[in-house]
Amino acid sequence: MPQTIRSGEPLGGGAAHGPDGRRLGLVLGTLVLPMYVALGAPAVALPSIGRALGVPFGATAWILAAWSLTSALAMPVAGRLMARWSPFRVLVAGVVALSAGSALAAAGPTLPVVVIGRLIGGAGAGATVIAVFAVATALPGRHRLRALGTVAAASATASACGTLVGGAVTAWLGWRAVLAIPVLALPLLLVASADRRAFTGVGGGDRDGAAERFDVVGAAVLSVLAGSLITVLQAHSVGLSAPVTLAVAAAGALAAVGLWWRVRRRPDGFVPRRVIAARGVPAAGLVGGAVFAGYYGVLFLAPSLIEQATGGGALEAGALLVPAAACSVLAARLVGAATARFTAWQVSAGLAALTTLGVLVVSVFNGPIAVIVGVALTVCGFAGAQAVLVGLAPDLVAADDRDTAQGLLTFMVNLGGGIGPAAVAGLSGIVSVPVALAVLAVLPLAGLVLGVTRRPGARHPADAVDSQPGKS
Repeated sequence: MPQTIRSGEPLGGGAAHGPDGRRLGLVLGTLVLPMYVALGAPAVALPSIGRALGVPFGATAWILAAWSLTSALAMPVAGRLMARWSPFRVLVAGVVALSAGSALAAAGPTLPVVVIGRLIGGAGAGATVIAVFAVATALPGRHRLRALGTVAAASATASACGTLVGGAVTAWLGWRAVLAIPVLALPLLLVASADRRAFTGVGGGDRDGAAERFDVVGAAVLSVLAGSLITVLQAHSVGLSAPVTLAVAAAGALAAVGLWWRVRRRPDGFVPRRVIAARGVPAAGLVGGAVFAGYYGVLFLAPSLIEQATGGGALEAGALLVPAAACSVLAARLVGAATARFTAWQVSAGLAALTTLGVLVVSVFNGPIAVIVGVALTVCGFAGAQAVLVGLAPDLVAADDRDTAQGLLTFMVNLGGGIGPAAVAGLSGIVSVPVALAVLAVLPLAGLVLGVTRRPGARHPADAVDSQPGKS
């Protein structure tokens, strides 16, 4: 994602007069709290949503998949727009879309309206995350580390509390309130506005740069390809007829051809040819996407499985999943230490192995304990995969392409978060849940194979990981 100020340069006229990293980190961390709580909270509410809207449980997977899809697509788009707009403007646009979409989802009378709201909200979330990390990574060295550390701590804590918050809100206020949680980002934006000078000091509107040459066609065909893939995977669970499913598949095939044509015709477009052709870039995106698919696929089913096993409701399911979700905090620290001793490919292979094991535990064993253990293992993979793999970008591409490569890798990794629940939901209507999960395990297993077979890099990626806009 392009920025006109490098991470080591001071903001606002020099380090001595720039914003304090700890204070700005608190502002940014507070701003992203509703989004990271919303990662786990809606999953706990899905059984209630299905019953309230009168739709099969499998169809509610769209609520998770839609958010992941547009969030993934919005990240590289927002990164490109920051060559023209300041991060503060991108942040405002992102929070407005996040809040408006979440409000629409919460008020939606039918599942399609809820899903449309989630699509809008997910796009806003992706743009907001990119803007937040653009500000944090543009601070001078020590301030940057403080800001990133504070944001990482806030996001990990919020993610860990997501299932409990989702269960409590569902039990006490209803599922609509759960989907409305991200709306809280709008009043929190007023707090961030107090530091507007810091936001507008990053990216000055390089109007002669990439933003003026934004490849709308490239972004559009990539969006159609990703959306059609998730729709086809979930076609059975949402009751799409065969002609409609074939039409969507045909649109995806045409989009794939269109993307190939666009990359050849415009090598410097939205999907630069030299970036996707770089050795290791496709593999890194596939490994991360496979890990995210495993995590979100298990997260989609976990609350329902616990409710069935215990006879309890959303609050009990959310509370039981808290220890598993809390593993994200520990995993982030362990992954940080591992990158100092092993290559990124070795670490990513380990994360994929944990994710595969977690999916299989939920598939093979019965009872709430197995579900909690399985979720905990997949959480460990989720917590480190994006940061480690996106952190590979400086080792895989030229310096001028680093930001673009990070954006595309982030897109591929987060797209897996939409594929996971869509695949499980679609398969669950055809085969048993254990079989569906066993098939899902093939994805992180393939990621494990890719991670193992990649040639280790020449140096450790720890320094690169520290400054990447990934989830941790």
